[in-house]
Amino acid sequence: RMYVLVTSYRPLKAYIYELGFCRFCTVKYNSSVSELDNMFVHLTNVSIQKHGDDYNDKHGGKWTINNLAMYLEHTHGKEVTDRLFDEINWIIVHSLKAVQGVMASDKHCFECYGYDVIIDENLKPWLIEVNASPSLTSTTAADRIMKYSLIDDVLKIVCPNGEIPDPRWNKVPSRHSYGHFELLIDEEIAAQEQHETKSRSVSGRLSRTRPQQQWK
Repeated sequence: RMYVLVTSYRPLKAYIYELGFCRFCTVKYNSSVSELDNMFVHLTNVSIQKHGDDYNDKHGGKWTINNLAMYLEHTHGKEVTDRLFDEINWIIVHSLKAVQGVMASDKHCFECYGYDVIIDENLKPWLIEVNASPSLTSTTAADRIMKYSLIDDVLKIVCPNGEIPDPRWNKVPSRHSYGHFELLIDEEIAAQEQHETKSRSVSGRLSRTRPQQQWK
């Protein structure tokens, strides 16, 4: 489960949360036909796993995203791990851009989505679903701390400095307001940078092609 905060669809502005979590089954996976109906093998939902004999209520069958990254770096290397998370980020960006044209884009609104991604044996990520207004109930102490932090960091971005949102505000918070969020995409900033790069390029060409004055 990865959390993504969207403050605008047009232009698209989204932030990804660093403190998501991974869910695991309490029974080791196997592809035997006899296990097809065994929900403890195939479904990681806590609402199901908590009824299993091997469920651990201390960690709730969860890892943090950071723990997963460290494990993958140790077993597969940093390059492979970085590529995996880059692919997950691109999946999220493409999913948002796919609905960008049909979503209501109100400058007074925001949404925090819960992305569910599964990683196969080849470390290829697959998008399962996107949850609007994902559940923030907690099953462990660590889970509760993380979700309290998530709510706090969301409010720091949408209501910077604790101020009442101003409709004239362009929703570009300062970097210190991000908390545990990272900027995933900002089409407005990207357009500005592209324009500045183009302007510098045109200026450079003009300076090189400008005819020199003839002094008499």
